[in-house]
Amino acid sequence: MKKLIYLSVVGFCLMFLVSFKQPAQDQSWISLFDGKSLNNWKVGENAGTFSVDSGMIIVHGPVAHLFYDGDVMNHNFKNFEFKADVMTNPGSNSGIYFHTAYQESSWPKKGYEVQVNNSHTDWRRTGSLYAIEDVKEVYVRDREWYTEYIKVEGKRIVIKINDKTVVDYTEPESVKRSPDQANRFISSGTFALQGHDPKSIVHYKNILVRPLPN
Repeated sequence: MKKLIYLSVVGFCLMFLVSFKQPAQDQSWISLFDGKSLNNWKVGENAGTFSVDSGMIIVHGPVAHLFYDGDVMNHNFKNFEFKADVMTNPGSNSGIYFHTAYQESSWPKKGYEVQVNNSHTDWRRTGSLYAIEDVKEVYVRDREWYTEYIKVEGKRIVIKINDKTVVDYTEPESVKRSPDQANRFISSGTFALQGHDPKSIVHYKNILVRPLPN
């Protein structure tokens, strides 16, 4: 009887420890967007492309890029998990850059772009590792929120749309790129959201990162 009681107590303690640890894991996600302002973000040319309303970053205007410039990891990420809730309007195009660096204007030269595009004329669809490993299938609809997830660990890049893996790419050693993609490789850097064109309207919220060991 004593042995049974002892085992029950041990089992209860183990359950308690497991349930206690889980919230700590969830809390390791860090928000990069306060839901109220563009504090800790930086944009150069065409800054009016980005605005904040109702807890969302709204992207609508001429070509521009909004770079994370805050204190988390001193805005320099190498290995990480990233996720954001995204909603597109019909015909819209945007993107999420990683391992990039601030530029005053034009398309970011450094790092990779993960595509946001469900119905734009560009055939590379949401989840594409742009021009490196492209997705032709459409997994989500315009005017519906979905979650776009990026994980970088070592040379491996995993992209998920609503928990479905759409890209699993490992960068080759001594990778060689064309001149227009000379800096498309794994390094480290910040994140950026893309304003693609005046006709595109895209919404972002719940922008989170979880740094991983380097």
